[in-house]
Amino acid sequence: MNNKKTLFITQAAVIAALYVVLTHFANMLGLANYAIQVRFSEALTILPFFTPAAIPGLFIGCIIANITTGCMLLDIIFGSVATLLGALGTYLIAHGLKNTSAQDLHRTSKLRTWLCPIPPIVANTIIVPLVLIHVYKLEGTLPYFMLTVFIGEVISCFVLGMILLFALDKRKGAIFKNI
Repeated sequence: MNNKKTLFITQAAVIAALYVVLTHFANMLGLANYAIQVRFSEALTILPFFTPAAIPGLFIGCIIANITTGCMLLDIIFGSVATLLGALGTYLIAHGLKNTSAQDLHRTSKLRTWLCPIPPIVANTIIVPLVLIHVYKLEGTLPYFMLTVFIGEVISCFVLGMILLFALDKRKGAIFKNI
């Protein structure tokens, strides 16, 4: 196995482990599941901004976290798919758009940075409320659960995620070596 593959797998594994630990911490505080969710681990959905290894890391971490916090099978599947879609969207926003001029690159780079938390917020706001209603049979309306999940995701992905992004951006070269 070459060094790039080893680095990719190592980064993905560390991100998965962090996701699990942070989810368990939120779960201990009663914040990881059900209608009101502020998973600190969802702040990590910003990491595809730095490395593609975050995509499988977040997906696997979410699967493990959902299993180990006692989620039902369909929640494990669909909740993890929501995280995967969010991570893919973040990566595509950060790296998928090509620019021609240096001025456009600088201008759109700032915009892309601030748009990066949007995909996980949207994916979870659409998918998780359906899981809450159809899998857990929680009483409440779809708009209510969409609102509660949206608020939790904004706190996790946008507020905490952007704090994390700006904190890591200063050391990205040391932390996220090119894969």
